Amino acid sequence: MERLEILKTYKIYIGGAFPRTESGRYYAPFVNKTPIGNICLSSRKDVRNAVVAARSAQSGWAGKSAANRSQILYRIAEILEGRRAQFQSELELQGSSKANATKEINATIDRLIYFAGWCDKVTQVFGSVNPVASSHFNFSTQEPTGVVGIIAPEDSSLLGLVSFIAPVIASGNTCVVLASENMPLCSITFAEVLATSDVPGGVVNILTGNTKELLEHFGKHMDVNAIFYGRSSDDEIKKLQTLAIDNLKRIKIKSEGDYLNDKWENPYLILDFMEVKTTWHPIEAISATGSVY
Repeated sequence: MERLEILKTYKIYIGGAFPRTESGRYYAPFVNKTPIGNICLSSRKDVRNAVVAARSAQSGWAGKSAANRSQILYRIAEILEGRRAQFQSELELQGSSKANATKEINATIDRLIYFAGWCDKVTQVFGSVNPVASSHFNFSTQEPTGVVGIIAPEDSSLLGLVSFIAPVIASGNTCVVLASENMPLCSITFAEVLATSDVPGGVVNILTGNTKELLEHFGKHMDVNAIFYGRSSDDEIKKLQTLAIDNLKRIKIKSEGDYLNDKWENPYLILDFMEVKTTWHPIEAISATGSVY
């Protein structure tokens, strides 16, 4: 008797755990008329829960030393390297050739290591001591924006996803990610990598589901500080920009493209979600009589 294949159910990833969607709904993407998995259709409440988890984790993540964040991103790459066979299988299941899948996995690991290397260098390279016309030291340094909503690329299941997450978390931000709707398998498998690495729960939260249904909740949520949008829909961009007005969200748009291109290995992607903090500190001056003024 021919065996009936049991499709994997891919749960969402919130706060370091894998809950089923609050809505109880699922969908099955098809490749060549064949279903490839049972995927959660996340709801507004799932978005809210993910933002709460991201906000709760943000101060602790930002408070870690830059060197420690670097070590953690490197650890993600190590675990992904050890699970490459699973990612290879899922990329091929979603329509990629064996050669292209191998190339995508290699590039993803390299990209994580690239941004791991920048964690403890961003402040050194982009911070400054500013000249002022008074008895003060004046420093400018970067600090994380906060909670970033990521609308992950639709055309890249793994490399595109990681190319958006890595620069956001490298500087101390946390994120809530809406994964590719048509190619969602690698997003939740990547969440399994995160769950077994040293990334604290809540730093990265990954949701799957219908973009039309969830986009508004990302744009309207008042505790999301910025949006990193990785698709090419003018209507979606306009909608996000309109919704962002209420709490002055920063909207950064990076249209879909060739994620193997070196332009995605760029420290300015980290700076896109950092704020400049300037500090003044008085300099004590000593008079000819020895008094401090």
